[in-house]
Amino acid sequence: MAHNDTTHFHTEQAPIYTFLDVNFAGDTFTQLLGINDFNEIAGYHNQAVNQGFTLTLPNTFTTENFPNSVSTQVVGIENQGETTGFYVDNAGITHGFINEDNIFQTVDAPNSAFTQLLGINNHEQEAGYSSTDPAGMVNQRAFVHNENDGSFNYLTLPTNVNSQATSINDHHDVVGFFMPTATTSDGFLLKDGHLTTLQFPGSTFTQAFGVNNEDDIVGAYQDANGNTHGFSYDDGHYTTLDVPGATMTVINGINNFDNVVGFFVDAAGNTEGVVGAPLQSLSQNDTTHFHHDTHTDHALT
Repeated sequence: MAHNDTTHFHTEQAPIYTFLDVNFAGDTFTQLLGINDFNEIAGYHNQAVNQGFTLTLPNTFTTENFPNSVSTQVVGIENQGETTGFYVDNAGITHGFINEDNIFQTVDAPNSAFTQLLGINNHEQEAGYSSTDPAGMVNQRAFVHNENDGSFNYLTLPTNVNSQATSINDHHDVVGFFMPTATTSDGFLLKDGHLTTLQFPGSTFTQAFGVNNEDDIVGAYQDANGNTHGFSYDDGHYTTLDVPGATMTVINGINNFDNVVGFFVDAAGNTEGVVGAPLQSLSQNDTTHFHHDTHTDHALT
């Protein structure tokens, strides 16, 4: 059984990021959801009928849709280019999938009516959730899927109405969120059987979406006014990550060079994909030791 711990936190001034808007040509709706160490990106566009893609920066999109599906979201991508996500079939049922070398495989959790895969590591494991509800709105249960034996390991989490596993790193650490009530949400990190609850200070609705091998975590939270912000979490430090001028920001993925992906809504109401690279950070709580960190490895191009 997982040991539960609530994080002891302090906040930091948001680090300076370089943000790059990346949008599918001709569309006003693009979401970037996963990024590997070669800055290859998974995502989708078209709000009405989701169409999956992979992206090579700066703007080379490759369409990726599960064969004969109605809609597809590509959510995760590992370093060899294997992708994962979910699709809706002609009967309206949602299935998870993996795609290796353009060979698609459906992944459905047993005794479920709804499955989504939301993250993938470099050891053939996926994070996701399933539900007995065909719409997937209730009875969500977080799991880790193992490609080698086809097993589903459901996570032991505090009592909740819904839970999702959203990302898994190469050390098998899992992040996601669980909802104690229908209107509150706690992020989590499950590492070596130890559960750490993540809640951005002042928020009652925090969700973790991505984790790298250093257990740097990204996600989104709602403030007291109901506004949605992106965030990062590193060893007890919470930092807001908002795209300048955005009315809302979600950070969905992070790689081992701390490059992040996500999406934001602009002043015109368009949903735009975003890639971010950190340049430096400054601790607000330690005025005697300013930390400056420049990242040059695997720079965004």
